[in-house]
Amino acid sequence: MPLEGAKLCGPAYTVRMVAGTDDGAPRPKGHFVDEAEGHSGHVMVVSAPIGTKSAVWGGLMTARAQQLGLVGAVLDANVRDLSEHRQSLFPVFARGHSTLGQSPFTRPSEYQIPLTIHVRSTAAHDQDEDPQDPKTNPRFPNITIHPGDIVLADLDGVVIIPPSLALDVIRIAEKGKAQDALCLKDIQNGMPVKQAFAKNRTK
Repeated sequence: MPLEGAKLCGPAYTVRMVAGTDDGAPRPKGHFVDEAEGHSGHVMVVSAPIGTKSAVWGGLMTARAQQLGLVGAVLDANVRDLSEHRQSLFPVFARGHSTLGQSPFTRPSEYQIPLTIHVRSTAAHDQDEDPQDPKTNPRFPNITIHPGDIVLADLDGVVIIPPSLALDVIRIAEKGKAQDALCLKDIQNGMPVKQAFAKNRTK
């Protein structure tokens, strides 16, 4: 649920949250947003345990992130204080919204490590179902985000691009954009969609 018109692009700074009752996971001393000092231009990517009902990001986190020069946040979790993010024009992309704060439900555990994002349907998320159940997720594998991966996000969603693939992604995207522009022109001139696709979309 991004802010209206929000866009962001930058390398990932990763944070893993665990359940507040997890005594076995690492327990860093500092606040997780403060730990991103020196990473201006980065996007903070935060994961939380599946089924977490509370938020992991609020208005004070946005205020500090802006002071540190972060360009946005992507949350595999919920967000709160929506009006504060909108007023600050800080892009936040989250799975959902909650009025509950982070503590005592979750806590930060590790920074700048690979994060596994479980691609799941809204139904699976709401019902705490197994994200790897083929009945709810028949097509999409889990995604691993590494520190420094390129995070690109807008109203249509979030894309993670390994730096080694960035030039290939740009080439494919530019080709697709040019083809769609030709399709749009033909469709606006009365051509059927199927015919416009056959004419302009090539492999």
